[in-house]
Amino acid sequence: MSVAGREQTLAGRLRRAGVGDVPRAERLLADPALLALQPDLDSLVPALRDVGDPDLALLALAKIAGAVQRDPELSGLLRDMLAGEGEARTRLLAVTGASLALGNTLAADPRALHVVVDPTPGTGVDAGEVRAELLRAVEADPDAPVPVAGTAGAAGVDAMRRAYRRRLLRIAATDLTVDDPLSRLPGVAAALADLAAAALEAALALARADLEDHGAGVRLAVIGMGKTGGRELNYVSDVDVVYVAEPVDGTREDEAMAVGARLAAGLARACSVPSGEPALWPVDAALRPEGKDGPLVRTLASHRAYYGRWAKTWEFQALLKARPLAGDRDLGRAYVETVNPLVWSAVERENFVEDSQAMRRRVEQHVPRAEADRQLKLGVGGLRDVEFTVQLLQLVHGRADEAIRSPSTLTALAALAAGGYVGREHAGQLAVCYRWMRAMEHRIQLYRLQRTHLVPTADADLRRLARTLGMRADGPDGLLERWRTTRRDVRRLHEELFYRPLLPATARLSTEEASLAPDAARARLSAIGYRDPAGALRHIGALTDGVTRRAAIQRQLLPVMLGWFAEGPDPDGGLLAFRRLSEQLGTTHWYLKLLRDSGTAAQRLATLLSTSRYAADALSRSPESVTWLAADADLAPRTAERLAAEADAVLRRAHEPVPAVTALRALRRRELARTAVADVLGVVTGVRASQSLTVAADTVLAGALRVAQAEACAARGLDEAPTRLLVVAMGRLGGGEVGYSSDADVMFVHDPLPGADAAVAQDVALATATRLRQLLGAVGPEPTLAVDADLRPEGRNGPLVRTFDAYAEYYQRWSSPWESQALLRARPVAGDTALGERFVALVDPLRYPAEGLDAATTREVRRIKARVEAERLPRGVDPTRHVKLGRGGIADVEWTAQLLQLQHAHAVPALRTTSTLAALAAATDAGLLHADDAQVLREAWEMASRVRDANVLWTGRAEGAHADVLPHDRQALAGVSRVMGYPAGSGGALEQDYLRTARRARAVVERVFYG
Repeated sequence: MSVAGREQTLAGRLRRAGVGDVPRAERLLADPALLALQPDLDSLVPALRDVGDPDLALLALAKIAGAVQRDPELSGLLRDMLAGEGEARTRLLAVTGASLALGNTLAADPRALHVVVDPTPGTGVDAGEVRAELLRAVEADPDAPVPVAGTAGAAGVDAMRRAYRRRLLRIAATDLTVDDPLSRLPGVAAALADLAAAALEAALALARADLEDHGAGVRLAVIGMGKTGGRELNYVSDVDVVYVAEPVDGTREDEAMAVGARLAAGLARACSVPSGEPALWPVDAALRPEGKDGPLVRTLASHRAYYGRWAKTWEFQALLKARPLAGDRDLGRAYVETVNPLVWSAVERENFVEDSQAMRRRVEQHVPRAEADRQLKLGVGGLRDVEFTVQLLQLVHGRADEAIRSPSTLTALAALAAGGYVGREHAGQLAVCYRWMRAMEHRIQLYRLQRTHLVPTADADLRRLARTLGMRADGPDGLLERWRTTRRDVRRLHEELFYRPLLPATARLSTEEASLAPDAARARLSAIGYRDPAGALRHIGALTDGVTRRAAIQRQLLPVMLGWFAEGPDPDGGLLAFRRLSEQLGTTHWYLKLLRDSGTAAQRLATLLSTSRYAADALSRSPESVTWLAADADLAPRTAERLAAEADAVLRRAHEPVPAVTALRALRRRELARTAVADVLGVVTGVRASQSLTVAADTVLAGALRVAQAEACAARGLDEAPTRLLVVAMGRLGGGEVGYSSDADVMFVHDPLPGADAAVAQDVALATATRLRQLLGAVGPEPTLAVDADLRPEGRNGPLVRTFDAYAEYYQRWSSPWESQALLRARPVAGDTALGERFVALVDPLRYPAEGLDAATTREVRRIKARVEAERLPRGVDPTRHVKLGRGGIADVEWTAQLLQLQHAHAVPALRTTSTLAALAAATDAGLLHADDAQVLREAWEMASRVRDANVLWTGRAEGAHADVLPHDRQALAGVSRVMGYPAGSGGALEQDYLRTARRARAVVERVFYG
């Protein structure tokens, strides 16, 4: 092969290996110093394929070859490394292909090649061994109580730094050659922290060597903070420290502190000032008491006094990672033992959680906008999101659980998951994201050994970063996409966990309350309003006893939820309902996770269970409904179209009538529960809740009609119905104003098909109506819907079902004023649409008489109303408190609106509505009712309707006359008021508001209705 052919082949191989500058690479491979080593190009070039930056690796190899060419030992060592295919070459190429700085280190100190060759891993080595190695480098005795450098000054500093770099090189070589860099990251970070601690010990020995008496009059301990204290250090990072000192041998305190300050300053210089060897990293003491404005060195007593009186919230968060690093170990341990109790009680400080959350927001705001999308550490979705989340959870829950007090982020996260404070899935995802971002940070810093937390933008840097992270096939685009995905995942989890409402609520509890200690719990329960503290303690014990994950999460939830239950009118009932619900759902994977992690679910559940027995029963019957509490969208009323489609799907799958209607009733039960929950929580109120209840009733009626009609035809051997059927809604159902205690007032209409036998048609229609009432009213597993047809012509004495023609004849010949009034609410709800339109056309002239009402009919309507007031009001009930028939109640307002409709709807089309409130609005717009009067009537109707619904929601009983009466009982009144959104202790305010509103409405009724 010609020389040109060989070169062309080499160029192609270099390109396939990932070399970017092929001509330069060819020149480097032809470098005399490198050629003298006679490397096997056939094996070396393909090996470049696995390194971060092949160009960088070749450049470093050429420099190292030049540095060793006059040293036969090192030349032979390098030749052996390059010629072989073993671990030594892999480690060398990995380091030189990832780090320009470490490549330069090898060129400047080629004896460090022995470190690269050494297969001893750089991580997992005893920290004491690393300390001894660096102390020996400055000729200090590692076993001396106070090591003092034998080689001091610049020579000692350079010797310490070279030893540090060699150990760093060993760590990097191991880090860059592991199969899974994420799994080894904690070990790498711990090794870097131990190396930093050893460097500080050696630097302190150098500082003592510079003093005449070696600082004999002071004991000095160097306390690691931040990542150094947590043994999770980066390759290049400020090393955060705090100094604590004590005088010895009768030295005055002020003199000892002065000497200690000189030692601390000398230590910092040894690590960071210019010298013959590159600086290690800045030693940052800004986390000390009073920050940069405070003295560099303090006594233990001074530290204790500061943290006990003046420290800010963030300082306790920083102290969470405090660890003795260098100097006097006994003093360092005493420091940690002193501050630890303060750290784990700091959560009891006022606004502790809120201050921590505010601090995180301030950190985000200070990130320069141009760096926001590149910030690995401080930006949104960055490392700080994970660290702040873990630390806040530790500080809130750690006072009662020592198992989660680790200063290491990943260890603490695992402990939080094991203890149930964080979901295992969330913890696992956070851990993977955190490891990946830390590995990314390490690779970025390794390149120049410079402190940076910014994702690079240049393609070459991104390519090298991707390759060193094992993402060679993904390239820069894949790397950036994973970075964006990781940020999104971290931010989502941070916001879910860091801003949990449980955290500030838990923080406000005392240590005894948070731990549910029996004596403290009993006293607290009694103090905050539980009527039966002993019974409540039994419920607590049943929920929290044991070592299961379920019990662990309940121990987190209950201290806070007990207070939330107490904010409701019936805390005992709320706790009991919670126990029952938890026993139903506690073994499911989502229930306790939802309560712990959701921003609203736990507090909402406590509110519901202690405020509404109806809602508590509804959740008990539909436990899956608890999931709705996490989002308002799940509590929003379902549209008629959506429910109709769901009912249709149910009926298409059904084969038997009873199961089919049971499924329809279950659908209504679900919507009753949804509406009740939303109602109590204030997500929907008043008219909107009524509309939701109406839609549910409409849907069930329409579905049940289909089932009943099919069953009636099948029983008679008919393939199709001989008559068209229609269900007409009346009363509150017709008006779209259904309450929790409302029946379904209806009329049944049918119209035989042409040629059908009239008797058969009537039989089928009657059987259908009868069966519909049976199916919806039968006692069973789902709530009944009482179908009441008493508003039909002739009332209970008339036939249940009439033909359309019979209705037409009856209304033409015998209809009375009350029937015209009742028809104001008539609304086709189920059955044949065309028949519904014909029925509306039939009754419109009756309910909207062409000339309005004559004087005699008006008097008759008023007479009937007066008779209803006198005869239908239950005996012994105070008329001012009966919300339906009493003075200023629902009937007063509805009769007033209906009289205006009967009188004027012929001339005012807007009055042709089945809705009470819409009729009042139309009358106001038409000038028939003064706006102030309309407002009074509207307020009275809404309040009375709300009291009626609140009675049901509070008691849990939808049947019975109790719903129609404003309670006298103080506890019931308090409960009803809370359901209606009044603050605690407002039962009397509700009573006065209702009586006043009803009294004003009655005055309007007297004037407008009775004239």
